Amino acid sequence: MSRFRKPFVIWCFLAVLSACSTPKPAAPIVDRYNPSEKPPSHYVVVQNDTLFSIAWRYGFDLDRLATANNLDQPYTIFPGQTLILQEASHALVAKPVIPGRPVQTATSKSASRGKNGTAVAPVLTPKVTPTVTPKVVVPKPIVIANDRSPWRWPHSGPIVRRFVAAGQAHKGIDLKGKIGEPVTASKAGVVVYSGSGLVGYGNLLIIKHSENYLSAYGHNRRLLKKEGEQVAAGETIAELGDSGTDIPKLHFEIRKNGKPIDPVTVLPRR
Repeated sequence: MSRFRKPFVIWCFLAVLSACSTPKPAAPIVDRYNPSEKPPSHYVVVQNDTLFSIAWRYGFDLDRLATANNLDQPYTIFPGQTLILQEASHALVAKPVIPGRPVQTATSKSASRGKNGTAVAPVLTPKVTPTVTPKVVVPKPIVIANDRSPWRWPHSGPIVRRFVAAGQAHKGIDLKGKIGEPVTASKAGVVVYSGSGLVGYGNLLIIKHSENYLSAYGHNRRLLKKEGEQVAAGETIAELGDSGTDIPKLHFEIRKNGKPIDPVTVLPRR
């Protein structure tokens, strides 16, 4: 029996060793703080939703999403309202009011009588009502940066997590830093969001640079700019923090026509 036992023991050892060395599939990396979401075909508005927050959450262009749902500016929505989550082929542009033609109204003089006593029809004198040309109010464009103007790094810290395009697993990059360090605008623009209402971003600030580009700065300790304020490229807009995440870092995104792109592809090399 002993001469059979030794080969059997060796065979068992090799089987165990082979099982241990077999590579296991890597577990998928999931962002607990800013998870990817596949947009449904329809969305029911809940309390505190805005069309902007919905467009940002699912990666849609705001104006085209509004057009698909027949919404006019300022894009007011209500809890319980059902929205179609799709983009129109183009955003509607408000047409200026064209002044109408002058309106003529007839005025009559009191009826008179002729020599033989018969009534004479009143003389109709056309009266021209003056037309007041309405002022066409053209909203000031918030586009203050050229698409070709260079981007800047919003913080000097190293990248601790990169952009992942597949399934929008990670819509931007994370830059490591210390709490309180300055966060700067990557480009000139206008602040279109400043708050903490978007889940997964903590204290978030979003800047619109042109009709095509937005940039976002998340997990800040303190936001230094309000909605509607203009900012210059390189201007301090927030203080780095750890709101809505586990470590002090800046989550930085760039969106083109509502879609996340890899910031590294447009930022200068360093």
